[in-house]
Amino acid sequence: MAEWFRRKTQNIKTSLKRDVADGSWIKCDSCGEVIHRKILTDSHFICNVCNFHFRISTNEYQKLIFDDGDVEYIQNNIKSNDPLKFKANKSYSDQIENLKAKKADAISVALGRVDGHKVMLGVMDFGYIGGSLGSVVGEKISKCIDRAIAENIPLIIVCASGGARMQEGAISLMQLAKISAKIAMLKQNKGLYISILTDPTTGGTTASFAMQGDIIIAEPNALIGFAGARVIKQTIGEDLPDGFQRSEFLLEKGFIDHIVSRDNMKETL
Repeated sequence: MAEWFRRKTQNIKTSLKRDVADGSWIKCDSCGEVIHRKILTDSHFICNVCNFHFRISTNEYQKLIFDDGDVEYIQNNIKSNDPLKFKANKSYSDQIENLKAKKADAISVALGRVDGHKVMLGVMDFGYIGGSLGSVVGEKISKCIDRAIAENIPLIIVCASGGARMQEGAISLMQLAKISAKIAMLKQNKGLYISILTDPTTGGTTASFAMQGDIIIAEPNALIGFAGARVIKQTIGEDLPDGFQRSEFLLEKGFIDHIVSRDNMKETL
C-alpha cells in the first residue's frame, strides 16, 4: 500500500499559496458579487453585475468631476468645536481629534474646472460621522456659495449625509437656515446651483440644501428622505410602497429631475 501511495503522489505538483492583500476583493452589498478592487476603481465603484453604486470618498468624487489640473481647496483649516461638551460612548472632542489626521470634516469644498468651465464643488463624506451637518459643514458651504457669487460661477454640491449632527445640538440645526439663506442669495444673483444626491441623503440635509438645487440629480437607487421609513410607517399606520425613498420613486413623484449613473455624471454636468 505504501508503494502504491508513493507512485500516485510522485506526479502531484504542489505550489505555495499566494498571499492576497486585504481589501483586494470587495463584495457587492446588492447582488453579492465579489469584485476585484482594480475593476471597481476603473468603473468608478459601480458593480458590473447589478449597477450598484458603492460609496466613494470625497477625493474620488472630485477626481470624477474635475478636469485634470489645478484645484484650489477652500476653508481646509477650520474644525468643529465641542459647544455642548458632548459625551456619549466617547468624547466628541476626542472623536474630532482622531479623525483630523484623515479628514478635515464631513465636506470638502474646492474650486476647479468641469469641461473647461470653472465651478465651485462641495463633496460630502459619509465616512466622517455619517456625513453629518455640523458648524464646519455649514461654514464651508457658506464660503463656497460666497465664492460662487463673487466669481459668477456655478455651484455643485454632492450630498451624502445622515442629517444634522446631534453632538452640536441647535448649532447644527442653525446651519440649515444659514445655508438656505446663502442659496437664496445665490439665486438672487442669477447663480446656478446643481445638487447631486448620493446614497444616503437624509435628515436635515434633505430638508434644506440637498433639495434646493435649480437642477437636482440623483445616483441610481440612492436612499433619499427625511425621516426613516420605519418611523413613517409607524406614524401613518400603513405599509409603504415598493422602492419608497429611492431615487427612482422620487423621480416618478417629481422630487428630483434626473437619475444619472456615476460614470456619466461629468458628461451630464
